[in-house]
Amino acid sequence: MYKAIVINKTEAEGYTAHQMDLDDGDLPEGDVTVKVAYSTLNYKDGLAITGKGPVVRKFPMVPGIDLAGTVMSSTHADFKVGDAVLLNGWGVGEGHPGGLAQKARLKGDWLVPLPVAFKPEQAMAIGTAGYTAMLCVMALERQGVTPDKGEILVTGAAGGVGSVAVAILAKLGYTVVASTGRPSEGEYLKTLGAAEIVDRAQFSEPGRPLGKERWAGAVDTVGSHTLANVCATTKYRGVVTCCGLAQGMDFPATVAPFILRGVTLVGIDSVMAPKADRLAAWSRLATDLDVSKLELITHQIGLSEAIDTADELMAGKIRGRVVVDVNR
Repeated sequence: MYKAIVINKTEAEGYTAHQMDLDDGDLPEGDVTVKVAYSTLNYKDGLAITGKGPVVRKFPMVPGIDLAGTVMSSTHADFKVGDAVLLNGWGVGEGHPGGLAQKARLKGDWLVPLPVAFKPEQAMAIGTAGYTAMLCVMALERQGVTPDKGEILVTGAAGGVGSVAVAILAKLGYTVVASTGRPSEGEYLKTLGAAEIVDRAQFSEPGRPLGKERWAGAVDTVGSHTLANVCATTKYRGVVTCCGLAQGMDFPATVAPFILRGVTLVGIDSVMAPKADRLAAWSRLATDLDVSKLELITHQIGLSEAIDTADELMAGKIRGRVVVDVNR
C-alpha cells in the first residue's frame, strides 16, 4: 500500500480531493516505477486540487507535476534500480497520475537523472517553477539580453517562478526589478537579489499601446493586462519571456511594441520541452542558482497538508516554493 492525494469527480460527491491508501494495482502503465521522496505544490497543482481550473483531464487522478525519488523497477534502457531521478511536467498530474504519492509509475523518457549538485528536496525546491525560470533566463540570453543592456522586470516575483528567476538573474549580474502585489515581501525579494520592488498595480489594469521604455527584458508569469503593459514599456529590441497566466490567458495588447520597437515576445513551454532542453536547464541551475537561497524560497509540508495548502496557494497566501515530503 502507498499513500496518495486522489482527485475524483462523481455525480454523488462532485469534485473532491482526499488523501487515500492505494495499492500497486492502482499504478498506471509505464516502464519505470519510482519510490517518490518529494513532490511540490505548483500553481497548476493548486488549480487541480481545488478544482478552480480545468487542469485534470481524467478521473480519478493523482496530482503533482513534479517528483524526485529513486527507481524501484525499470525496463527502460536509461534507468536502473537505485537511480536518483526527477520529473517535471509531461502532463503528469493532469492526464497521468503524478507526484503527490509515495509511488509513481511513468514513462522513462519523461525522467532526467537527479543532478549531483542537488539533494532530492533541493531539486523539488526548484521544481517545475525553477526549471521554467531557468528556461526564461536562457531565452533572454539567446536573444542577446546581457546585464549591460538594462533592467530586467520579473512579474509575480514572490511566486515560485518569480522567486527563482529573481535569484538566478541577480547571481548572473542583471539588475532585477521585482513586481509584486504583496509589499510585505519586499525584503524577501531584495534578499533574493532584487534591486527594486514595484507594485503590480501599475501593470494590472488596461494601459496604452506604448508606454515609456524601461525594460531590457522581462520574465512574465502573469499574462493578461500585465503582459500587455510589460511589452508596451519594454525598450527598443528588448525581450519579454512569457510563462504564466495567473491574471488570465487573454493578451489585450496591440502590435505596436513589436513593429515600432522591435520587441520580441518569447513563449516558454516547460511541460513538453525536449529532453535536451531539460538537461541544459538543470545543468545551468546547478551553476547559476545560489543553493543557499533555496531555504529562503522554500517551505516544506507533509502529504497530509497538501490539500489545505493548495487552498492557501490559490488565495495568494503562499510565497516562493512548497516542497511536499510525501512520506510524512
